[in-house]
Amino acid sequence: MASAQLSSNFYSSSCPNLLSTIKSAVDSAVSKEARMGASLLRLHFHDCFGCDGSVLLDGANGEKSAGPNLNSLRGFDVIDTIKSQVESLCPGVVSCADIVAVVARDSVVALGGPSWSVQLGRRDSTTASLSAANSNLPSPASDLSTLISAFSNKGFSAKEMVALSGSHTIGQARCTVFRTRIYNETNINSQFAANLRSNCPSTGGDNNLAPLDTTSPASFDNAYFKNLQSQKGLLHSDQQLFNGGSTDAQVNSYGSSSSTFFTDFANAMVKMGNLSPLTGSSGQIRKNCRKTN
Repeated sequence: MASAQLSSNFYSSSCPNLLSTIKSAVDSAVSKEARMGASLLRLHFHDCFGCDGSVLLDGANGEKSAGPNLNSLRGFDVIDTIKSQVESLCPGVVSCADIVAVVARDSVVALGGPSWSVQLGRRDSTTASLSAANSNLPSPASDLSTLISAFSNKGFSAKEMVALSGSHTIGQARCTVFRTRIYNETNINSQFAANLRSNCPSTGGDNNLAPLDTTSPASFDNAYFKNLQSQKGLLHSDQQLFNGGSTDAQVNSYGSSSSTFFTDFANAMVKMGNLSPLTGSSGQIRKNCRKTN
């Protein structure tokens, strides 16, 4: 397994102030805008479904223009800022992929979530794949079986998929992504749906935002699962986790114990960060995260 080549102290001698530099920058960005914490966490997820920095590359065939990413991935400017700070500290040493992985952890911590030890030593890809991003990333319209298989294809159990879905305790979604649910679905709390319809008309307003966790949108907690228990999942794919199927028990477990959720989430994040990284002499250490050297 490639993860054997990653280690938590990979930069301890080559860039000793790396982690503190990243943490300060993330804390600053998240305190300016809580939503940024979710955006930065999502970047790592969308990069990892290879953890190779490919999601950061600009260009027509890049992953930024894939369906699940177009007009919705954000936080690239924060990564650019951190990368330039890191380059002045330790030029040509730290990969963009590793920066994204650390930033994801620091974002979760900044919003009150669990911490974990980030394995480091990834290198940056020299290509991005629009088609892979389109085919690997699960859509918000997915049913439970599709979610289970999309994660299973990457080596995750259904339980780990539910834990990782708990990242929707932070962040926002655009009206265009949840419109069908609030107008057409029946497994939704009626008052919750009515409130959402007021800011998401049946036509127009595509980019109007709503929080994925209506209860505590700026806190990384287990409220997402409690919301699902009362049919207040924003996305179709969210409510699928608690809809009379095989994952209901897992949602109940996380809804009643935030510590169980935090432990499982942290472990699943370490595992996700180990998905097919480039190591050794593969890839490169990009100077600018948006383009290859």
